[in-house]
Amino acid sequence: MTDTVEQGGRLAGHPKGLAYLAVTELAERFSYYGMTALLALYLVKQLLLPDHASQVLGLAQLRALFELRGPISNQAFASLIFGWYSGLVYFTPILGGLLADRWLGPRRTVILGALLMSGGHIAMSFDPSFLAALVMLILGSGCLKGNIAAQVGTLYPPAAESLRARGFTLYATGINIGAVLGPLATGSVAALYGWHAGFALAATVILAAFCIYLAGQRHFPGDGPKRANRVALPPLTAEERRRTWALIGLIALTIPANIAYPMIWNIGIVWIDQHVDLLSPFGAVPASWFNSVESFSSIAIAAPLVALWAWQARRGREPGNIVKIGIGSAIIGAAALLFALGGVTAGADGQVSVLWALLGFVGMGVAFMWFWPILLALISQAAPAKVNATLMGGAYLSLFAGSTLMGWVGSFYDRMSNAAFWTLDAAIAFAGALLIFALRKPLQRLLDLVPARDFRGDR
Repeated sequence: MTDTVEQGGRLAGHPKGLAYLAVTELAERFSYYGMTALLALYLVKQLLLPDHASQVLGLAQLRALFELRGPISNQAFASLIFGWYSGLVYFTPILGGLLADRWLGPRRTVILGALLMSGGHIAMSFDPSFLAALVMLILGSGCLKGNIAAQVGTLYPPAAESLRARGFTLYATGINIGAVLGPLATGSVAALYGWHAGFALAATVILAAFCIYLAGQRHFPGDGPKRANRVALPPLTAEERRRTWALIGLIALTIPANIAYPMIWNIGIVWIDQHVDLLSPFGAVPASWFNSVESFSSIAIAAPLVALWAWQARRGREPGNIVKIGIGSAIIGAAALLFALGGVTAGADGQVSVLWALLGFVGMGVAFMWFWPILLALISQAAPAKVNATLMGGAYLSLFAGSTLMGWVGSFYDRMSNAAFWTLDAAIAFAGALLIFALRKPLQRLLDLVPARDFRGDR
């Protein structure tokens, strides 16, 4: 292949294809997070009410399946739907990767994903097709999520390591911008014109992403050789198997954090809508906007956090990666406790000050930057080259397991007091943090990590 940096021209030192891929992913994340910000409230406040629920194809059968343990409330049913939806969104990229590698290639798989997501968002605008819409969104996200990111890497030649890293940083910035803008826009439209208008906005934006991706086709390199033509790798050595199993164990240890953290997108939004004082001088603020608070916090904390770690590294006091992941899990627990404290300090009318909700969502955004990017960086550093990509994809299975369990834990929300529920959520995160701290030394030995030099960025 020719020097791919030059293919299609350059933009600010990067291939023009990067701009098209970053804007495509920005629009896709806008639609995904915008829809997710509405989903839990939409289920509780409209779709699961008798007049609407009776029109949804397959909903009665799904409820019967979830009620095998006994009758559940609408709130519990909504939490289970949300949990399985968000969990499967993180499982299907594995299938999307197989589809791209074995049959369609990344380009055609991304186009299929955009079409599925467009259809899914449009179908969300009609009660009867709600479950079909979720299925299309899950499958579409699976086709899009990993394959767009994979194409970013193919834009750069192997020697352009630094430029590729900066390219992925710009790409990730687009993701964060979409995550901030999506809930603000769809939440505002839904508040003014109704739920279906909010979903229609998400559909319009994903259609725009589809058009942007098609417009950038000439700036993307080819799909590369089919899997059948690739050289088979030798089996793992004993040392490589040891590191692989250690990383699988570390991924499993992040499941508690991935139960407690996404609870804010499910029960957190419902709790804010029901119990937090959202009045402002300009009227009531939509509860869905708080998802943007969490995403914005992750963006805002990135530079100070990197500066803190660099300062600590110069003094030989920077925590190792595994410790950072444990700290992130503990911060999730502390943020959940802020919601519990808000419930305890509610006024006579039962309303909680908005400051508790804001501080909790900010804390969750900060916690995310401590544990999730660090997990991916650690896997990238320590995973054997033969299974590096597989383990990177396997990290998302923690999000799948955590999100589905989150839905189950959230189904008990209306059986508990607010303070008790958020204390439970905090306890799950703290338990995960304690396990990580307790096992950090054995994991460091298995992964051949040197704690005093781990993740300094000076290698």
